[in-house]
Amino acid sequence: MTTIDGSAVKKVVVACDAGMGSSVMLASTVRKQLSQQGVTVEHKPVAEIPADADVVLTHAGLADRARGVVPDVPVVPFQLFLGDPAVTKVVTAIQKGTTVDV
Repeated sequence: MTTIDGSAVKKVVVACDAGMGSSVMLASTVRKQLSQQGVTVEHKPVAEIPADADVVLTHAGLADRARGVVPDVPVVPFQLFLGDPAVTKVVTAIQKGTTVDV
């Protein structure tokens, strides 16, 4: 289990693979939710996750691939593109500047 310090997060990457648009919607939602914190939220293919990401959000089926691309960055897998509890925990920790175990 990895601990994320929400107060230290400056860049969140939503990583995708299928290109169906669901992850774009998630990135947009998270970007709006974190706009007051000055956090950058980017949408990238799994193979192009930047090394300077602080947290990666990706569908559970892509989590192992994401970890292979950025092994030192916390990867948070989710099941639902909207309203997933794992994403909500991370967003809340960033908004409140608290820590969360993922």
